[in-house]
Amino acid sequence: MSLTGKRRSGSDGQLARTSGPGRTGADRAPATIGRVAEAAGVSRATVSRVMNGSPTVAPELAARVRAAAEAMNYQPSPVARSLALGRTSTVSLIVPDLANPMFQDVLRGLSQAAGTYGHRLLVAESNENVAEEAILAVEARRRSDGLVLASSRVPEAELHALSERLAPLVLLNRELPGTSVPSLSVDYAAGINAIVGHLRGLGHRHLTYLAGPVASTSDRDRRAALRASCATDTDCVLSELDCGSTFDDGHAAARAVVDTGATAVVAFNDMVAFGALSGLHELGLAVPRDISVTGFDDIPFARYTNPPLTTASIPRNELGRQAWERLWALLNGGPAGHNVRFQPRLLVRESTGPAPTRN
Repeated sequence: MSLTGKRRSGSDGQLARTSGPGRTGADRAPATIGRVAEAAGVSRATVSRVMNGSPTVAPELAARVRAAAEAMNYQPSPVARSLALGRTSTVSLIVPDLANPMFQDVLRGLSQAAGTYGHRLLVAESNENVAEEAILAVEARRRSDGLVLASSRVPEAELHALSERLAPLVLLNRELPGTSVPSLSVDYAAGINAIVGHLRGLGHRHLTYLAGPVASTSDRDRRAALRASCATDTDCVLSELDCGSTFDDGHAAARAVVDTGATAVVAFNDMVAFGALSGLHELGLAVPRDISVTGFDDIPFARYTNPPLTTASIPRNELGRQAWERLWALLNGGPAGHNVRFQPRLLVRESTGPAPTRN
């Protein structure tokens, strides 16, 4: 049966129906919001409000509109719905380096969680460029309903100034004190302390830190934890080398690592550790016989390096999933919930061993 565009006379509010071969060409026309409005005896605006879930329409009118829409198999245009709601059903994620599997796993967790709610994900890479990240953040927020910033490199004062403009906003691997911006972070100091404790237990007294990007807050946390740990032990020597966050950065630093005379390397992340492993091997050093190497993040390849990498594991997919939960709450006008700081888990593999005896 199909609904005609006429209502029965009287006050029962019921819709007249016709059936069978008597249907006209108009009845067979594609369902539109105008035809639904005509069939239900309401305005197009009322149909729009009902289809968008507005509670301002009287229940009997809403029921009439839904009945007409169902009978016509009418589906509102996603574009028109987005315009009516002022929503795009899209959220954005900005990361500093898409080549790092750490961020790929965060992306996957966020994308899968958003997809269950019918939302799409836009992704942009700042390529460790602080100025570019701020521009990308503003542009991405204009094109989507909300924003997730992962490992933001933007200075704190600038991020404070931008936070209201970017809202709803969720931060990953970054906190913004003095604001209500929800954050999901990692206790990097705890992870570094576990790594240092492991290396010290193996007899290592001289450590070299391959530092991450200068603008990285997580690098500052790691560096501070290393310095504090060695400061409490007069038998501990710490060398710090400016490095970066990529495989190439770690590979290029291998010679400088050897020149420090350290017996163990603490790399900013797993990608840097991979590069260092490769560079040290090319220089003729055996890991861990001659020098131990550790990473951070436990990206999927860490267990398959030669030798498998000792590292601190963090819940990458979970970071993405929980970022969506907080963003979804903000999109619906609710509180985002409490901030979370995840505790890394030390995974000891074959890239670390007893400190070599050196004459």
